[in-house]
Amino acid sequence: MSARPFVQVYNGENAVSGKVKLPAVLTTPIRPDLVNFVHTNVNKNHRQAYAPSSHAGEQTSAESWGTGRAVARIPRVAGSGTHRSGQGAFGNMCRGGRMYGPNKVWRKWNRKVNVNHKRYAVASALAASAIPALVMARGHQISQIAEVPLVVANSVIDSLTKTNAAVALLKKLNAFADVQRCDDSKHLRAGAGKSRNRRYTIRRGPLIVCSGKSQLSHAFRNLPGVDVANVSRLNLLKLAPGGHLGRFVIWTQSAFEQLDSIFGTYSKKSANKSGFRLPRPVLQNADVQRLIGSDEVQTAIKESQHSVTAPRGTIVRRNPLKNLKAMLKLNPAAVHSRRSNGKKVTKKAHKKSVTPLRKAFIKQTFA
Repeated sequence: MSARPFVQVYNGENAVSGKVKLPAVLTTPIRPDLVNFVHTNVNKNHRQAYAPSSHAGEQTSAESWGTGRAVARIPRVAGSGTHRSGQGAFGNMCRGGRMYGPNKVWRKWNRKVNVNHKRYAVASALAASAIPALVMARGHQISQIAEVPLVVANSVIDSLTKTNAAVALLKKLNAFADVQRCDDSKHLRAGAGKSRNRRYTIRRGPLIVCSGKSQLSHAFRNLPGVDVANVSRLNLLKLAPGGHLGRFVIWTQSAFEQLDSIFGTYSKKSANKSGFRLPRPVLQNADVQRLIGSDEVQTAIKESQHSVTAPRGTIVRRNPLKNLKAMLKLNPAAVHSRRSNGKKVTKKAHKKSVTPLRKAFIKQTFA
């Protein structure tokens, strides 16, 4: 991504009309662990408190009969002449009794998240949205679009107010397949949520990011799975729905150009977020296994193992099973085992491989 400093801008006919500089926020490290943590906590902040009535199940004049009547000491309903009299009450095992451990409205429903954590998570989500492999892995249909990230000219998209115009634009950009995927995914929810104002489930489609006051929400709000967001108020819940990175984002040119001023670059701080600097990657290439197995590293290792004289200050590791000096450093008694097997051990090799603390042992062995 950092090797491509510019992104092309497309007009209404899916032709290139210009180019803009790639914002630095799209090259930040991707932290799925941090995004999942922030999403889990922020997603809890729209919950409403729920609990049963504080007097539910305890509104009867029940009293325990005590001991001596060969019945349990659970409170029992007073009176006579009805089926209700003498029945157990209050307990969670009784019919019409209270529940065990009922929910309370004073539960800690909301979660506080550090501001820098949220900013870092949003930056990671933006960086993931600029990688085609992650966007496709999330399920978006982007195989026909021209480029990721997809930037559209302001003159084409800012004036949209009708849904049919928005559909026509998405079809010209070859992005309508993702909207159709969302429409096909709509189905009834399994479970009791059908009666709780969430009757249907649907997949997430493109996210339209604009800047300033815009009427784009009127044009795209009736399309299934499509969301509209303002670049100055980007939300992690929309950038990474479900805590999963790689949402398909369609940018307006003005919004794309404002990313450097909103999030800053590696050389200057953000103009809008006080004290925020873009996180830098610890490793340029995080694939450590590939680095170790590269030809350059393996060639250097093999040369150091086979070289007789290594550079000063370097540590040469030799195989004790193949090198007698290395074996004698680990096990001085290997001299006797090699002699008993009929193998020759020279005095010179033995002396060079043993530390000065074992000189007495050498003298005694080769006396």
